[in-house]
Amino acid sequence: MQRKVMFPSRWLPYVLLAPQLAVTLVFFIWPSAQAVMMAFQQQDPFGLAVRWVGLENFQAVLADPAYYDSVVRTLVFSAAVTVLALVPALALAVAADALIRGRGAYTTGLMVPYSIAPAIAGVLWLFMFTPSIGVVAHALRGLGVEWNPTLDGTDAMILVILASAWKQTAYNFLFFLAGLQSIPRSLLEAAAIDGAGPWYRFRTIVFPLLSPTTFFLLVVGLVYAFFDTFGVIHAVTAGGPAKATEILVYKVYYDGIVAMDLGGSAAQSVLLMLLVIGLTLVQFRFVERKVHYA
Repeated sequence: MQRKVMFPSRWLPYVLLAPQLAVTLVFFIWPSAQAVMMAFQQQDPFGLAVRWVGLENFQAVLADPAYYDSVVRTLVFSAAVTVLALVPALALAVAADALIRGRGAYTTGLMVPYSIAPAIAGVLWLFMFTPSIGVVAHALRGLGVEWNPTLDGTDAMILVILASAWKQTAYNFLFFLAGLQSIPRSLLEAAAIDGAGPWYRFRTIVFPLLSPTTFFLLVVGLVYAFFDTFGVIHAVTAGGPAKATEILVYKVYYDGIVAMDLGGSAAQSVLLMLLVIGLTLVQFRFVERKVHYA
């Protein structure tokens, strides 16, 4: 039997929601509305002269070959970050769930990367892979691998992918661990009694029951890779070398803040938002079909 919650005042629910609604309005709705408006305008860097240009900014962006290069770069980067943040997180969660002693310390230690700011996480990885002082770069050089993310675009892309994925792995780990702990032990024990091995139990019982969590993390990971990796890229490569790591969100920043093309930057931000919405809808349309809700 469900109980209906009654508030002492009819205005109390609205008062409780007001702070979150205010934050959403000020930091999301209002900036988004401004970006959409600016996408149809041309203005000087100081906003003193504004001219309505309609779709000219979108036409200029879509006619730029560098924009399509950035789109391809972003899709590759986002796919790599999402996969590399999901697979290790699932493996670590399975290992943590199997622990009897020390699970709390193990879990706390794995959550540390999530508490680190993206820019700091990027700098940590940059120090490890810097050719002159990095311990990892030194080890690679000893193996005959010339690693230089400051000059080689492929090395730089690998570096920002690893740093971004490492930052998100802790977040995914927490949700996977919670999902594993919610699976009834009776199911696994019954399968073990029937002779099912660990891998068979994971493949036929555990992973299907984790599919809602996996789908949620897939959507969140895609949004993270498109937007929240800006701090990592800005701290590590600043979009270089030769724009090899300039994904769409960084191109929006560079064209608007550095190149002072405010209208073009706003048009790119609108296109980026539409791209992410489209990819999310595709995931809900096709990927969610394989999700099994208990």
